Amino acid sequence: APANERPFRRRLADVTSINREFLFKLLDAAAPSGLERRAADVWLAEASSFARTHEDHYGNVYAEVGPEDAPAVALMGHLDEIGLIVSHVGDEGFLSVLPVGGWDPQVLVGQRIRVLAPGGDLIGVIGKKAIHVMDADERTKASRIEDLWIDLGLSKEEVTEQVPVGTYAVIEQGPIMVGTRVVGRALDNRVGAFIVLEALRAVAGKDLPYRVVAVGTSQEEIGCFGAQLGGYHLNPVAGVAVDVTHETKQPGVSEKKYGVVPFGSGANLTVSPMVSPVLTRQMTEAGREAGVPFTLSASGRYSGTDADALTLVRAGVPTAVVSIPNRYMHSPSEMVDERDVKACTDIIAAWLERLPQGADFTRR
Repeated sequence: APANERPFRRRLADVTSINREFLFKLLDAAAPSGLERRAADVWLAEASSFARTHEDHYGNVYAEVGPEDAPAVALMGHLDEIGLIVSHVGDEGFLSVLPVGGWDPQVLVGQRIRVLAPGGDLIGVIGKKAIHVMDADERTKASRIEDLWIDLGLSKEEVTEQVPVGTYAVIEQGPIMVGTRVVGRALDNRVGAFIVLEALRAVAGKDLPYRVVAVGTSQEEIGCFGAQLGGYHLNPVAGVAVDVTHETKQPGVSEKKYGVVPFGSGANLTVSPMVSPVLTRQMTEAGREAGVPFTLSASGRYSGTDADALTLVRAGVPTAVVSIPNRYMHSPSEMVDERDVKACTDIIAAWLERLPQGADFTRR
C-alpha cells in the first residue's frame, strides 16, 4: 500500500487529549504580524517551566533543551496571525483599514473586531453598506477591503484621541471545542507554535546529542521574516517548520492538488524540491517505528511556510515541513482536529529521539 495508507500500530481513537489550556491561551492572545508580544508572553511563560528561554529584538521567542554547547536543531512555528491596520480616521470616526496578511474580505463583513489601541483594547464591528441601500449592481459584487470600515461606536474626537493611524486590529473570536475539533481564529499558525513547544517538552530531560530549540517565529504571514532572522541567529544543522495545510474533505478542495489529508489522518509531511528529502525520510521512518499516523503531500516548488526562509539561511539549513490539516484557513473560524495536533507533536518527538549524533543530512 502507499506510504500514506499503511496501517499503524496506534489507533487515532486511542490518542489522549492535547494541552487545551495552553493552546486556548495562545489562541486568545491577539498577535498580528509585527505585534506578536501577547502570544509570545504566553508561549514563554509555558516554556520557562521546562526549558531555557530567550528572545530577540524582532519578536521571535526561543526555548531550548539539551547540551548548551551542542549543534542546534530548530523547530519553528509562527506566532503571528493575519490582522488589520488602521490607515485613516474618517469624518464620522469610522476607521479605514489595510490587510496585514492575506484576507478574503468576504469573511470580515459583520465581524466583531478587537482594536489594539495604545491606551487599551477597544471592541467594535466591521461595517459594510447594508443590502437594502445598495444599487442593483453592487449586490452582485464581492466586498473589498476598501468597502469596509471599523465602527467603534465612538465620536470622531474620541476615536482620533484613542486610535492613531498604524493601530492594529484582529477578529474578536475566541476558541471553542466542536467535538474533537478546535475552532477559532489564529489557528494558522498558533497551533504550530503550540506543537513545537509540546514536542520540545516531550524530549526535555532525555539524553539528546543536539541542542533542540523551539522557536515561536514572528511575521510569517507577511514574508517569513522572523524565520529568516531566527535561523541566522541559531545557525542550526537541521530544522522543522510546523504549519497548517488544507484539510481535503471540505467542499471545493482538490485532493489531486493537495493530497489526501482528511481530519484524523495524523501529521502531514510535505515533499518538495526545497524540503530536505533526508529529513522527510527520517521523519517517515520515525513515524512508522513509533506508530504515529501521517500522510504525504507534494509541492512542485516552495512550501509557503517558514521552511522556505530557514532553508536559505547562511549556507543552507536542511528542513522538513510538518503540517496540521485545517479547514477554513484565514477566517475567524478555522478548524483543526486534536488527534492530528497530537500526531504532529509525536512524530517530531519521535524523530528527535532517533536522531543520531553527527547525522549526515546531505541529499542522496
